[in-house]
Amino acid sequence: MSRGFFECFWIALKLGLISFGGPVAHLGYLRDTYVNQKHWLSEERYAELVALTQFLPGPGSSQLGAAIGYERGGWLGGLGAWLGFTLPSALAMIAFAVGMGSVQQWLGAGWLHGLKLAAVAVVAVALLGMRKSLCPKLPEVLLAVVALIILTIVPQAWVQPLVILLGASAGVMMFRRACADQELGKPTPAREGKSVWWRSVLVAAVGMVVLLSIPAVMLNGRDAQGVGGLLHAGSLVFGGGHVVLPLLESSTVDAGLVTEDSFLAGYGAAQAVPGPLFTFGGFLGADMALLGNAWLGGAVGTVAVFLPGMVLLAGGLPVWNRLKHLPSARAAVRGANASVVGVLAAALLGMLTGGGVSGIVDAAVVFVLALAINHKWLPVWALVVLSAVGAGAMA
Repeated sequence: MSRGFFECFWIALKLGLISFGGPVAHLGYLRDTYVNQKHWLSEERYAELVALTQFLPGPGSSQLGAAIGYERGGWLGGLGAWLGFTLPSALAMIAFAVGMGSVQQWLGAGWLHGLKLAAVAVVAVALLGMRKSLCPKLPEVLLAVVALIILTIVPQAWVQPLVILLGASAGVMMFRRACADQELGKPTPAREGKSVWWRSVLVAAVGMVVLLSIPAVMLNGRDAQGVGGLLHAGSLVFGGGHVVLPLLESSTVDAGLVTEDSFLAGYGAAQAVPGPLFTFGGFLGADMALLGNAWLGGAVGTVAVFLPGMVLLAGGLPVWNRLKHLPSARAAVRGANASVVGVLAAALLGMLTGGGVSGIVDAAVVFVLALAINHKWLPVWALVVLSAVGAGAMA
């Protein structure tokens, strides 16, 4: 294992321990760590990766973290970033399935409410920072506002990739000439070998065929059905997060592999643990005891629900890195980045109106937390803990 693997694993592990609030909040945590603190990539490159991972099926925030790890340490860095970010919540969800009790009983409702308030503050600070860097002028602001309006009218997860695609198309029309002018006088970027990106696409395509064929060659029909359902869910969901739940329910509860009570209990626990919601697949694998063992089944379930999205990322990232130097591609990214700001604004609006913040006291807490995050009075993880402990003590 390279130094890049361990470096990316350690940073991502700390994120995996504090990243409460779901995939939208994760964008804020990842940006604060990798852009503001570590300076591993620029705001513009971060937004590029956000847009790319929103286009790809699979767990958006986990793909984003893996892509950042790849930027830092190659594919081993990407593996380390995914493993570190996923491990804490995966172990917690598998342990819950095995019988360690309800996470809500461990923490209490007040603690959970404090975690939600911290997540809202993280997203708000991320939105302000990204607005400043990615929407500096009126045309970009208009694209962000249009994205916000569309997602407010049609608040469906499948609309998010469509909105970003529309923003990219508008960006080509609005910014192509400016991007072409910027290219004049600059040296042509070094290109990768012509076969590199084709190899990546080929490997990803073959990998997806192999993954989706695994259930057909498994001898145990119940295990094959369970693994197949998790693989299909991981390969068909855009945006990740809560969007995967209906597919998981249809492939487990409706198929008679998991009871509805167990499914709902696991879903409730998933709201209380940090990290990606896709680790719910680990809970389901453990509950189904895939391959005859709960812990082994949890590991299989976790890998099965994550792996398709990571294979697609491995194919898509080199292709994007090759195309992004073209003026049209740069203009598309500029429009897509502005739309990403609108997507994040819509998500924040949903968090504010969805019951996460209720009353003037909650609003004041979010405001103070946002100030503390923005001015770096304390590390984000410390503010998350303080918010949870304070809300728990007041409950």
